[in-house]
Amino acid sequence: MEINSIIELIERLRSENGCPWDREQTPKTIAVYLIEEVYELVDAIESKDPDGVCEELGDVLFHIIFLSGLFREMGHFNIKDVVDLNVEKMTRRHPHVFGNESVDTVEDVRVRWHQIKKEEKSLAKGASILDSVPAGFPALMRAYRISERAAKTGFDWNDISGVMQKVEEEWSEFKAVLERENRSPTDQDLLALEFGDVLFTLVNVARFAHIHPETALRNSTKKFETRFKYMEKVIAERQRIIESVSQEEKDKLWEEAKAKLTVS
Repeated sequence: MEINSIIELIERLRSENGCPWDREQTPKTIAVYLIEEVYELVDAIESKDPDGVCEELGDVLFHIIFLSGLFREMGHFNIKDVVDLNVEKMTRRHPHVFGNESVDTVEDVRVRWHQIKKEEKSLAKGASILDSVPAGFPALMRAYRISERAAKTGFDWNDISGVMQKVEEEWSEFKAVLERENRSPTDQDLLALEFGDVLFTLVNVARFAHIHPETALRNSTKKFETRFKYMEKVIAERQRIIESVSQEEKDKLWEEAKAKLTVS
């Protein structure tokens, strides 16, 4: 099968006559590169670039097989074990497809999925339902998953209006600390904590609105970046540098960018 060609390539790279760089790699180093490649894949997907997606998928696949190969070398498992284990798990977690159960909605699928995961983990005494959320996730994504897991236990607001009210409360608390005169280092630490509370509550607003906050923020950042680069380009074409342009002119260029550019 085609995947064998990648396995053979990696074995050649790791061989005595292969590449010194590839031979010195470890699971820890490859994990870092894998994360980078996944972000590049996400960027290609959001850019709606099929050729880029194809290339980045290949890079992600390469690193996954490379990582599997390292564990095979250490005598733990091989890529076939990885595939077999995943197929078995996905089959078990879709009893409405491969078993006799039935579901009516997507939400029913989500609820059953989490039930099955909980049964699989057989949480030990003292363990938490939140332990399944990796500590290494980006903060925004981890906040979303943590709040999602907690909500599955019934610890949640009744509706989005309750969350919105909580946002107002958290914002007021942040402003109260921010407006203190001659803030001390302790106040500054509290300010950061209150700001974090605002962000965490906004993540829950996104959850209720069925918006993934990580994707939403990425898109907003991309929109800002596109408009800012437009300003830079126009200013450069006028033989000037952006630092020398007045705020009033920057504001006009920003509005021009908003009118002219469409960010998907």
